[in-house]
Amino acid sequence: MPTFRRALALLLLATGCSHTSFERASEQDTVQAYRDFLREYPDDPEATTAQGRIEGLEFDEAKRLHSVLAYKRFLETYPDAPQRRVVKSLLEGLRFNAAKQADTEAGWRQFLAEHPDGTHKDEARALLQAAETRDMRATTDLARMVTLLKGQAEGTPRDELERKLDDESYVQATDAGKLFAYLRDFASGVHREEARVRLLELEVEGLLVSGLVDEAEAKVKVHPLGPKLTGFPARLARARAEQGALARTEPAARAMQAGHYLRDLEDLKRALVAPDPLDRWQAAEELGQHVSVRVVDPLLEALRTARNPLIRQKALESLRTVLSALPAPVAGYEVAVRLESLRERASSPELYLTVAALLDLSGQLEQAASQYQRVYESGGTDPVVLWRWVQLREQRHQAFSAAVAARQLAVWAQTTARDEAVSAEGGVPLAAARQLCAAVVDARYAAEAITRARAVKTEFPEDLATFERTAQDAVRLAEAKLADAELLLRQQHPGVRTCADQQVAERLSQGVKERTQALHASNAKLPKPVGVLLLELARERDPSPEVRAVAASRLAGSTPP
Repeated sequence: MPTFRRALALLLLATGCSHTSFERASEQDTVQAYRDFLREYPDDPEATTAQGRIEGLEFDEAKRLHSVLAYKRFLETYPDAPQRRVVKSLLEGLRFNAAKQADTEAGWRQFLAEHPDGTHKDEARALLQAAETRDMRATTDLARMVTLLKGQAEGTPRDELERKLDDESYVQATDAGKLFAYLRDFASGVHREEARVRLLELEVEGLLVSGLVDEAEAKVKVHPLGPKLTGFPARLARARAEQGALARTEPAARAMQAGHYLRDLEDLKRALVAPDPLDRWQAAEELGQHVSVRVVDPLLEALRTARNPLIRQKALESLRTVLSALPAPVAGYEVAVRLESLRERASSPELYLTVAALLDLSGQLEQAASQYQRVYESGGTDPVVLWRWVQLREQRHQAFSAAVAARQLAVWAQTTARDEAVSAEGGVPLAAARQLCAAVVDARYAAEAITRARAVKTEFPEDLATFERTAQDAVRLAEAKLADAELLLRQQHPGVRTCADQQVAERLSQGVKERTQALHASNAKLPKPVGVLLLELARERDPSPEVRAVAASRLAGSTPP
């Protein structure tokens, strides 16, 4: 009995305390006071009342602040509060007013995503459509137009948008690649004939700047779109004048022309298939001095099919030289038309390499890098790809990555040198000696690249030291094997040329010096109109940047330092 009395007394005391605590919280009537009460007496009969009052006070505070953040916080904290419908309505109103003030397509889409069944949904949808129409009429962003088109139902707005996309795509087709893309993407585009006329104009200009004037004239005469080239007669007259200046027989006129120092184009094409790989890589090197669209395909063929890496490397360098000297729109056309023909049929490492080179030569380096990677992954180690990777990574100041590619190139050279058998008994095939020459050239290049990387502060310097030893070992082995092979070759064929033969490179270098001198003396030895025209041709089409710079300076009336 005493025990029961004590328990009852404690219960009455506790009840009285909680009641007093609730009254005190009620008197203060703050969120914190009610929370303190709930923390102390979570099971009190007044707990529900306290919780309700907290929600009411928080609701009042959210209304006082009247902000999206305040209303969102209330709904997240009290998802079942009796005020939630009112809060949602207030939140929707705020968001609607904000969207209306901005009045953008993106803003209305976000509003409808957040309040798909709100009281403002119909007005918001109408305003969204108006914003889309306004955006459609104002934008010139092709990707944006495509996005708008996907959400547009059939009808007048869609037809209007399709016409605008067609028009703007053609307007933005500023080069041959985009013109071909326009013809692919707009099968019934209203500018298809205009695009084809522009492409024909670029093709014909390529013939004209290559000196193929009769061929250009014949093409325009027989082509159905030829009459559309309204500027062609004047351009043809200029080309005839250029042809006449180039045909002058005065020594001064001949000396100003790159072709005066070169073998004939047809002779070089024949040399590209000569039995000796050295003849082929020297022909590829010299072809790059003929600034003509006619050399593009032979050089691409050499790049694609040659087995000796030096032939392919020289072909790629020469392609870069030619395309850099041709007018940029013409060079862009020559690349684009070949990429277009390869777009669907590139399915071998050789064709991947061709695509990679064309992308590379047109400045599309990111796409070129992925194609070079395809070559590497599908066809094994390709020294031409590694050689180009070293160059690209150095251009991007990625010293360590360049050294990694250089090490792979050195390993290729080392493996090639090790696998080439050189013995008096077995004889030394010419191709094997030339392959050893390629191994030496690439091993030296790799060693030099790694040395350059070591001069830069990079991560993992100890790895670079290892790479350098690998490259040096490759150089020593390749040079030793090449010396043995060429000694046997000279014994068997006393007049054979060796890897050190630089006759073509020296002749080309001498030609640059002589052209430079001739350009300086042009006014004194030629009629002024002829001299000026030859200077203009040298400025625009000489394969040597040095000669182009001298010609530009002479035409500007100053002498370069």
